[in-house]
Amino acid sequence: MARISGVNLPPDRQIGIALTYIYGIGRSLSQRILNEAKIDHTKKVKELSSKEISTIQEIINKNYKVEGDLRREVMMSIKRLKDIKCWRGIRHIKGLPVRGQTTRINSRTVRGNVRKTVGSGRKAPPAPK
Repeated sequence: MARISGVNLPPDRQIGIALTYIYGIGRSLSQRILNEAKIDHTKKVKELSSKEISTIQEIINKNYKVEGDLRREVMMSIKRLKDIKCWRGIRHIKGLPVRGQTTRINSRTVRGNVRKTVGSGRKAPPAPK
């Protein structure tokens, strides 16, 4: 099993998809990393040699911020917004949508007002005994 940046990659997945299991790496970035490492995108993780895995690990560590460092940076950015009490920071504090979405009708899940959908209103009659 390949372990890159502290994440175990699933052995039966193609490496192009498996790299997206790492926080901060999406499809396009995984393709770019594999092109730089000169590895086929359709190759399975279990078929990779240890040299190829170490090459991928080296490229990721040298050029990109992933996992813990990226999470820390995102949390610090949100904390900064909260500390200066800007509009976005206040929305984060209140747990409301931050990016301008309307809250009058939608955004139930963000506000914690989750309602279950209701059926036709008519219950089925009890089964005869």
